Amino acid sequence: MTRVWDVPVHDSTRVRDVRVAAEAAAEHTGLSRDRTAVAALVATELATNLLKHGGGGQILIDMVDADLALPGTGRGPALQIAAVDHGPGVADLTSASRDGFSTTASLGAGLGTCRRIADHFEVHSVPGQGTVALARVHAARRDRAGHRVPEAGAAVRAGGINIPLAAADHSGDAWACVRAGDHVTLLLADGLGHGEAAAKASGAAVEHLHLFAHLPPAELLGQLHTGLRDTRGAAVAVARLDLATGHLDFAGIGNIGARLLTGDTWRPLLSHPGIVGAHRPARLPQCRVPWTPDSLLVLHSDGLPSRWAPPAVAPPTAWDPAVTAAVIVRDSSSAARPVRDDTTVAVLTPTPQDRRP
Repeated sequence: MTRVWDVPVHDSTRVRDVRVAAEAAAEHTGLSRDRTAVAALVATELATNLLKHGGGGQILIDMVDADLALPGTGRGPALQIAAVDHGPGVADLTSASRDGFSTTASLGAGLGTCRRIADHFEVHSVPGQGTVALARVHAARRDRAGHRVPEAGAAVRAGGINIPLAAADHSGDAWACVRAGDHVTLLLADGLGHGEAAAKASGAAVEHLHLFAHLPPAELLGQLHTGLRDTRGAAVAVARLDLATGHLDFAGIGNIGARLLTGDTWRPLLSHPGIVGAHRPARLPQCRVPWTPDSLLVLHSDGLPSRWAPPAVAPPTAWDPAVTAAVIVRDSSSAARPVRDDTTVAVLTPTPQDRRP
């Protein structure tokens, strides 16, 4: 089941709560003692930064694959820590990420520390709109100089943000990305209702994805329908990218939204009515669309507002996909529009050429 630590940070007492949550999440993820210390420090710095520069915000901690550029390779888990705010933003990220930079009376070690000790760290900020800072901590392979060893064949990257309703322990949503040969499959499941029973259903969908990732989306959904019969059921969308031919196949059942960006044009990919595990269409069409070097796929549960629309300015594929997901969640919600459901956004995007080995 998907376990998410969602900690609102609006006063200094919550910084300790963030650190405790990071330590609990690290234990749940199986990080060693020294990597747990790194995760706790990163989370503490991001929470402190939220208060000092963002006017408060939200820390989200959950477990993801350690190598999202090579999904399904079994390289182990990583702890993902995201800090999201609607604050004034940072005009000069380059300076703000250096140790010693501060616009307050602090030592200015926050973002610089996170960038130095996390295995992955990225910040996106727009003045007047807010900031998203994202870190991942795991037992990464390193060379003798202490740098991560480049991974070969990373043609695409996946990432996501999962926010449980009312800061519950478990989210009824789950997403996963798995590679099988030349195929990369992205799945998002929304268990019926909320809480642990919903999480059990979406978790079962992820487990079956790992078993049947070699199947095309429509056939995979057939297997999921059988596998989820002992649960309350879920809405599920599946997108499979063929890296050899450059096309994307999509099929979905239930209220999972899907939008594909190619160039400057967003295209909706339609799911069909039903509940996986309870009742499904007698015939499930599967659509096929081209995938290009500038394509970007967004899957989202119905926790996003019903009138959510893709951003007018397309998010660059150079962003970490989880950062793109967090920006989408942030910009589609506000304190005036409280979340009424578990909310998850998962993104698939090409790996920037200058980042590939």
